Amino acid sequence: MFDRFLPAAGTLAAGAAAAALIAATPALGAAYTLEPTPSTVAWGHYDSKDKPALTIKSGDTVAVHTVLTNSPAGLKANGVPDDQIEPALKDVYEHVPASARGPGGHVLTGPIVVDGAEPGDTLEIRILKIDLAIPYAYNGFGPANGLLRDDFLYRRTKIIPLDRNRMIANFGPGVTIPLHPFFGSMGVAPPPAMGRWDSTPPTIIGGNMDNKELVAGTTLFLPVFVKGAYFNVGDGHAGQGNGEVDVTAMETSLVGTFQFIVHKGEKLPYPRAETPTHYIAMGFDDDLAVATVKAVRNMVDFLVAHKGLSKDDAYMLTSVAGDVDITEVVDRNKAVHVMMPKAIFAK
Repeated sequence: MFDRFLPAAGTLAAGAAAAALIAATPALGAAYTLEPTPSTVAWGHYDSKDKPALTIKSGDTVAVHTVLTNSPAGLKANGVPDDQIEPALKDVYEHVPASARGPGGHVLTGPIVVDGAEPGDTLEIRILKIDLAIPYAYNGFGPANGLLRDDFLYRRTKIIPLDRNRMIANFGPGVTIPLHPFFGSMGVAPPPAMGRWDSTPPTIIGGNMDNKELVAGTTLFLPVFVKGAYFNVGDGHAGQGNGEVDVTAMETSLVGTFQFIVHKGEKLPYPRAETPTHYIAMGFDDDLAVATVKAVRNMVDFLVAHKGLSKDDAYMLTSVAGDVDITEVVDRNKAVHVMMPKAIFAK
C-alpha cells in the first residue's frame, strides 16, 4: 500500500526500498475517541473557521462516532421507536443553533486538527475499522433530488433493518444486501478563498465523495489547504451502489477508527485512495463527462509520478487495465473514480 513513497523511477534496491517503506510508516501514536455533541459537529459544511473538536499529532488514531443524516422527528415519523433514536442525535438537533447549520445538511463530526499539517502537505487517513452504531439504516428520495426526480414526484423514506451478526441488510421479503460500511463524507477545510464549503458537492477537499470503495482497510489521501487540515467525517453508509441514484445510500450511524499521517511537502493535486488491491483516482464536476476526464487524467498523472510510466503508456494502461466507475450522480458535482489493479505491477 505504501509504495507511493518510493522514487517514481523505482531506483532503490530491494533492501533500501524496504527501509524507506518502514521509515515512512510512523509508529502508532496516541489514541483518542471523539463523540458527536453540539460542540463537536460541523453541520453541513467544511470550514477552517470552526472551533476544533480535537487536536492530534501525526500518527495518532481517533475513533470517531458519527450520526446519520436524518432528524429524530423524521426517523420517528417513519417508524423508528424513540428508544432506538440515538441520544446524541437528539442532542445535536436540539442544541446546534440555526446560525451554525448549513449550507448543506450532513452532520459531520469534527473538525479534527492535525498538528503540523500545513498547506502543500498531504494528509493520509488510514481507515482502520468501521463499526455499525445502530441496528437500522434508511433510504429516501424526494421530488427535488435524485436522478429520476421527474419520475418520482413525491417523497418516501424506507427504514432498513441491519443484522450486525450476519452483516446483511434486510431490505424486504426475500431481499438481503451484504453490508459494506463506509463514510460518504470525509474531507478537509477548503482554501480560504473558497469560504465555507457546502457539505453536499465533493471537490478538491474530498468531502461528500460517496465512494463505496472507502471501506475499512482503504487509505485516503487528501491535499492540505489550511494549517491543521481540519478533517471532518460523517454521512455514514451501511452500503451503497455505484451512482447512489436516488440521492441516498443505506444511511446510518457509524464509528470509524482512523490513523492520521502528515506527509510534509508532498503536494497532492487531488484526492486519491488505495485499497489493498487497487489504486484509485477521482474526478468531481457538475458535468459527468468533465468529472470523467478529471478522474482519468488524475490516474494518468499518478502512474507517471509513482510508477515511472511515460504519459503515453500511462494513458494506454488506464485504457487497457483501469476501470472507470461512476461514483455518484446526485450531489450537484458528480463523481467518477478510476480503479487500477495493483497486481499488474511487478513487486
